Amino acid sequence: MSERPNIVLIVADDMGYGDFGCFNNGLSDTPTLDQLVRDGLCLTQHYSASPVCAPARASLLTGRYPHRTGVLDTLEMRGLDRLALRETTVADLLRRAGYVTGLVGKWHNGALDRRYHPNRRGFEEFAGFSGGWQPYFEWRLDRNGSESRSDGRYLTEVFTTEACEFIRRHRGERFFLYLAYNAPHYPFESIESDFAPFRDTGKFTFAVSQIYAMIRAMDRGIAAVLDELARDGLADNTLVLFTSDNGPQFGGRGQMCSDRFNCGFAGSKTLVYEGGIRLPMVMRWPAGISGGGRTIDAMIHFTDWLPTLVAAGGVAPEALVRDFKLDGENVLPIFQGDRGKVPEQRFWQWNRYTPDGECNAAMRDGRWKLVRPAIKELMKVANEDLAMDVDAKYHPEKYTHILRTPEPERVKPAPPPAQLFDIESDPGENRDLARAHPERVTKMTNELARWFESVELDRRTIHD
Repeated sequence: MSERPNIVLIVADDMGYGDFGCFNNGLSDTPTLDQLVRDGLCLTQHYSASPVCAPARASLLTGRYPHRTGVLDTLEMRGLDRLALRETTVADLLRRAGYVTGLVGKWHNGALDRRYHPNRRGFEEFAGFSGGWQPYFEWRLDRNGSESRSDGRYLTEVFTTEACEFIRRHRGERFFLYLAYNAPHYPFESIESDFAPFRDTGKFTFAVSQIYAMIRAMDRGIAAVLDELARDGLADNTLVLFTSDNGPQFGGRGQMCSDRFNCGFAGSKTLVYEGGIRLPMVMRWPAGISGGGRTIDAMIHFTDWLPTLVAAGGVAPEALVRDFKLDGENVLPIFQGDRGKVPEQRFWQWNRYTPDGECNAAMRDGRWKLVRPAIKELMKVANEDLAMDVDAKYHPEKYTHILRTPEPERVKPAPPPAQLFDIESDPGENRDLARAHPERVTKMTNELARWFESVELDRRTIHD
């Protein structure tokens, strides 16, 4: 085992495999990420824990399924993004192990209450925002609890600068930097010089042109971060990881981007089909992991990252023994060439407001994947909640407490039948095999229901 590495975890927002230039035949412009794929280690079956951002990020930070953590939805004005105070984060553990910990960018695991602030959740330094999104030019930035307003710079470039300064400040120490870009999440705003090359081709909608421009600026920022590591002599023993929180957005708020390429995967953000949860992950650690464009096909899940990163950071296994169940495994040995195994079964479920296990849920069992399709009545957000969510981004001073009124009433129709896919032969989920394998469908449906009840029982013990 090499010396404990620095760790830089870079997370994009709403980005899929199909947004990499090397995976989309050059539709987008991502030279830095493409080089990481060529030089590093790329995972081909890497999964988020949720098709939307707040629950996914909670799982990434805790190694636990989102329901257990209390993070159910993206609506911070209702407190549904709040990471339960009982949870231990990867930043908590690495900080106890002597790492300097910093978060630059998007938090989205608790706003409007200082108890949920990143500085209280393991991050010694924070420069970013606590909610689900921010305008890219009219932003407000929280630096360890003190707010500053936009100075005219583009927000992606602000985060890049903050990340580079964090690395410079702590180049003589062990550090963990969570760089959570909000690109290419809505609102679709970009720098004109990044936007024009895509707009002028006439190939893309306005929204896709903006998204590719936003990704281009982020890719340039990642290059600056890698250059900073090299200048400081840290590149060899820094574990750099790049992923996204969930799959790409294919439409929203009147700006449709349905022609956005995503490698033929079905679905997109908000859905538990592959397009919503199967994500890029590329990493580089020259001193600890052989790269050279190597790929790993094992099914790796967001819950695996806490035990994996703390293992790389030298945290003793007994530190992970708590009253709370870890759902992930340390997969570092697999990356380093050992013939390890990963869990065969993984689970997903998400809908708006109170969870419903018959809506938008899925289970992988080896090559097989069961999907309980989304029920549209349970996927809707009340207009007043949407309006408040937008207003809070531009006028946060108006909001000091979460909304505690009852959630909107909904009438749930009979759920559609479950679907079954062979992901090994049909990663695009084009052929529903449920009728051909009724016994497998019944077995997996029952296992998915048992999992859902287990995580929901855990959630119902939260008393924050």
